[in-house]
Amino acid sequence: MSDSELEAVRVARPKRADARRNEKALLDAAAAVFVTSGVEAPIRDIAFRAGVGTATIYRHFPTRADLIVAVYRHQVEDLAEAGPALLASSATPYAALGGWMDAFVDFVVTKQGLATVLQSDDPCYDPLHTYFVERLEPVCARLLDAAASSGEIRPGQDAYELMRGVGGLCAGAGTNPRYDARRLVGLLVAGLRA
Repeated sequence: MSDSELEAVRVARPKRADARRNEKALLDAAAAVFVTSGVEAPIRDIAFRAGVGTATIYRHFPTRADLIVAVYRHQVEDLAEAGPALLASSATPYAALGGWMDAFVDFVVTKQGLATVLQSDDPCYDPLHTYFVERLEPVCARLLDAAASSGEIRPGQDAYELMRGVGGLCAGAGTNPRYDARRLVGLLVAGLRA
């Protein structure tokens, strides 16, 4: 078998459950460390937080860019999956929308530390914004449609516009303790009420 054939078999083979758990723990740990220490934080800090050795991180993510991209995608996927789960478990579609907006605020605020890297000249980061919009806009639209169909919000709300508005409100947060992005987003979402 050639190297490319071996690689294709390796990629096609599903990961073992423990490998998936390790990868999730790594991504969660990296996200937490990135929030507190930035994306240039030592890999050993991420490994310590995840409870693994640094070699495990490099086995999963050979470069820091690979790790940053994986963290971003992992968090987008978590947020995308949260929408339908909230619709199924919340008392009302409006409550689901509010819960998802809280999670969206968390996501946007944690991405502030990644802003410099994501806007760098490294082409590996170029597709991430498109991925974010393509993955999350339909989730937000579904939540808005459900809340409008139930009569809880005015119909005709634009998911992309709402997400951009929330992003703008979160961008102002920085480290100012007097600025509460979550409270302002709550006011924005309350303004959608019918």
